[in-house]
Amino acid sequence: MTTRRDFTRSLCGTAALAALGLPLAARAQGSLELAKILVGFPAGGTTDALSRRVADKLRGQYAGNVVVENKPGAGGQIAVTTLKDSPADGSVMLLTPASMLSIYPFTYPRLPYKLDDVAPVSVACFFSHGFGVGPAVPASVKNIKDFLAWAKANPDKANYGSPAAGSMPHLLAALLAKVTGADLKHIPYRGSAPGIQDLLGGQISAMSSPVGDYLPYLKTGKLRLLAVSGTQRNPFAPEVPTYREQGFPLTMREWYGFFLPGKASPQTLRRAAAYLQPALAQPDVVASMAQVGMEVQSSTPEQLADWLKADAEEWRRVIKTIGFTAES
Repeated sequence: MTTRRDFTRSLCGTAALAALGLPLAARAQGSLELAKILVGFPAGGTTDALSRRVADKLRGQYAGNVVVENKPGAGGQIAVTTLKDSPADGSVMLLTPASMLSIYPFTYPRLPYKLDDVAPVSVACFFSHGFGVGPAVPASVKNIKDFLAWAKANPDKANYGSPAAGSMPHLLAALLAKVTGADLKHIPYRGSAPGIQDLLGGQISAMSSPVGDYLPYLKTGKLRLLAVSGTQRNPFAPEVPTYREQGFPLTMREWYGFFLPGKASPQTLRRAAAYLQPALAQPDVVASMAQVGMEVQSSTPEQLADWLKADAEEWRRVIKTIGFTAES
């Protein structure tokens, strides 16, 4: 949510194995024939893109073959539940946004998993969210205040999409509506990609989603980004002001993380982290994900566990304060 200290950059190559106390021979001794990376959203989104780039780097190293398995639905819950019920030998891994673990436990009364059903391995990246509009909104709308005024004058079109109900982008826009008194209808999607397509087609007026989802369309003028959620302007869209610059006290920064089933042993966690760290540090992975607005970074399992705990406590407080539930 609000920014804290960044994790240190990951170690590369065999240094990562040594740093985590694993012998170099672990490369051969612990090999898996097949490993899966679960993603709770459809192909085409940023989570899917990062998972496939990392899978390419892990293939032939962490396991003989590494595949991505998309498990969309229930705002990412299906993928987390699938991980919970998977073998704890390191053969099934989950890449998920923070929302599924730091927000959902406090917004869904009957969540099919608990925090201890997953075991943190490594953070994967950080990113901010943006509020964008498409052709359904006139070109005269250039900032958040303009949009809110337009929405008030056009209540039948006053809506916004998000990648999932209860996700961080959804809550960000919901908080905007709450603090301004705006009546904005939320339209949840199964991931960012279908929402962006509807935004482009004019089926919805606005979208709250990771900044990277908008980047391919900004230069063409097909979409307009009105605000970003960081404490500072986003390096990938520096011309777009933050919510705070526009007078709205909303600052959120999200992360993606890799997880194994909660029953995975410390050795299994350390082995997975040892391979993820150099995979995430590869220059082509960093460069390719920068194109979709992500700052790639890794961590140790302990660092991600601390980060998740702090985020969960902060969101518990915020959600209690605003009284939000998944049924809201």
